[in-house]
Amino acid sequence: MKIIDRYIIQEIVKPSIVVCIVLVSIFAGYSATTYLADATVGLLSASTVFRLVLLKVVIALEVLLPTTIYLSIVVGLGRLHTDLEMTALESCGIKRSRIYRNVLIISALLGVLVASLSLFIRPWTYRSAYQLKKLAQNHFQIKRMEPASFYELESGKRVIFAQQVNKQKQLARQVFIRTMTEEKQQIITAREVVQKFDRLNGNDILVFRNGTIYELLSAGQRDTTVEFKRYTLVLNPPDMTPITKIKAAPTKQLINSDNPFAIAELQWRFSTPLTTIILALLGIPLSQTSPRRGQYSKVTIAVAIYGIFYTLSLVTKTWVGEQVIGPWPGIWGIEGIMILLLLATTMHFFQPWHRSKKG
Repeated sequence: MKIIDRYIIQEIVKPSIVVCIVLVSIFAGYSATTYLADATVGLLSASTVFRLVLLKVVIALEVLLPTTIYLSIVVGLGRLHTDLEMTALESCGIKRSRIYRNVLIISALLGVLVASLSLFIRPWTYRSAYQLKKLAQNHFQIKRMEPASFYELESGKRVIFAQQVNKQKQLARQVFIRTMTEEKQQIITAREVVQKFDRLNGNDILVFRNGTIYELLSAGQRDTTVEFKRYTLVLNPPDMTPITKIKAAPTKQLINSDNPFAIAELQWRFSTPLTTIILALLGIPLSQTSPRRGQYSKVTIAVAIYGIFYTLSLVTKTWVGEQVIGPWPGIWGIEGIMILLLLATTMHFFQPWHRSKKG
């Protein structure tokens, strides 16, 4: 690789590191706030929140990486224009097509990475995140409870309330627990309850002391009331049923599906590597600016274009899934519009530099 090529690539890669760190930090902070409520009341532990945020960041990389290279090209090549280095390169016989070649190489390599993330890593990460959150919410522990708060377990089938909680001893006082089934509703009130682990069977158990059990049958007959001094309740193991959401489905499964939401998800996954290349090439003409305007003068326009494109892509994906529009062209229609915009801006970029300055 020649010195000029290495220099152009370096001017793109350097800002991309900063842009990527900023975007990942912003997204990680935003994702953490979505789990803050569950973490505050003890449904999710700090380690679970960290793992969920990490999985969310991995999922978002298929969007953050194309955004990073797009903005880095606008900023990096914009500096070459404002410092008149682009003019100097042209004076030395360096053609503008050489810039496109270098950007195409970077974007193609990044596109392969984004394709891997979108087609294979994305469904695996979604499955892991859904399963992790389900296990955390269904795996009840007294030490994670807050006093005078209601907790739902097993998708709302069981509700637990405690007036006082001793987290160190795994003990709660003035306890109310309601369990719903198709046949009956069981309500337990007790002065205190302590949580233990049954090593023999591998289950968590709740040991109630000094309380009452109310069993109300759905048919409204033979309701019973039993007072007790000690009662042991075995908690059901966390739900391990397979995740069936479309986002967590393997790509091969989506290819063989005629579900509109599966088609929309499949189009999204295949469009991300193409989006990476289109945005990278579009960043070249958007970086073109005069020295008096500064290297960041086109950033606002670039961000606005990206915002419109990303919003339209999400809306189109939703419409395809809800059958508001047909699967064809679907998301590919938005990609086609971006290609037309790329061709129009590229033609302007290849005009002689002195003409573009007059314009």
